[in-house]
Amino acid sequence: MKKKLGLMVTAMLTAGTILAGCGNSEEGKSGGDAKKDFKVAMVTDTGGVDDKSFNQSAWEGLTKFGKDNSLEENKGYKYLQSTAQSDYKPNLNSLIRQKYDLVFGIGFLMGTDVETVAKQQPDAKLAIVDMVVKGDNVANITFSEHEGSFLVGLIAGMQTTSNKVGFVGGVNSELIKKFENGFKAGVKTANPDAEILVQYAEDFNKAEKGQQIANTFYEQGADIIYHAAGGTGMGVFTEAKNRKKNGEDVWVIGVDRDQHEEGMPENVTLTSMVKRVDQAVYEVSEQTAAGKFPGGKVVEFGLKQDGVGIAPTQENVEKDALKSVEDYKKKIIDGEVKVPKTDAEFEEFVKNIK
Repeated sequence: MKKKLGLMVTAMLTAGTILAGCGNSEEGKSGGDAKKDFKVAMVTDTGGVDDKSFNQSAWEGLTKFGKDNSLEENKGYKYLQSTAQSDYKPNLNSLIRQKYDLVFGIGFLMGTDVETVAKQQPDAKLAIVDMVVKGDNVANITFSEHEGSFLVGLIAGMQTTSNKVGFVGGVNSELIKKFENGFKAGVKTANPDAEILVQYAEDFNKAEKGQQIANTFYEQGADIIYHAAGGTGMGVFTEAKNRKKNGEDVWVIGVDRDQHEEGMPENVTLTSMVKRVDQAVYEVSEQTAAGKFPGGKVVEFGLKQDGVGIAPTQENVEKDALKSVEDYKKKIIDGEVKVPKTDAEFEEFVKNIK
């Protein structure tokens, strides 16, 4: 996986197929060649570094980069946790003042603050995950979440026994809509008659809200719920595990990381849609340390680059569903199937389902 993503990032930067920006076209060096005095850090969003989701994945990638390059934690690499949105800008500026060579903002909620700080600190190098902001000193890391969500939607559509599934989103936004519409498209492709319940918690860090929504969905007959809600999604797992203890056959589809363990010991994780935030953070850190900072550029990780997909833990996924996943993965990569990102694109997609 790492080799594929490394080649992808290098190829995109050298070929000039992404947004124009600074940096040259020489091939990046490996992590082992990174400057020993290179310092890299990240700012979490309000979900925190232990959110079992994308903040945690980002920190895992940064930690691996630090260890691979013999950097000392809290000196060569570190994170600052944000407890409120008002922490974003001060945390970013704090790391810049501490002379970190590259500072990541994790999550689209940090977009405005990253852009502001980038303008105020033109000599700083920043990167943001899940958002595109202006600035030659900002590297933009994005993912094709709709493609990975389509695949878990196929599984949900094929394995639901109640013919009703649910989607729990964090904040209703352009980004999370990609998860929702990709998932719905996959469900409808596999099972055109399935009903899909959708609700947003409007927060990524309220497990109690996620549990409340999950309770409502399960009560309405849904037997599979896909969450794209960060820490809020932990409440979906809690509700599913409680019901499983009482003999109900319900499932959760995790997000960002392989969340199989979050469903244990009741074993309620059907599968997860993984997006390799860890590898993206690692690769951009590696490029920057090698003097190839992708400032002003957008680097997108999709199915073709193994940047998104289904989790390696697949014990609860039926064989025919896994075959369908592989078939549609190829169709998406080949351009035969275009997965919708928006509500309008989803409505058009549904009209063309045969």
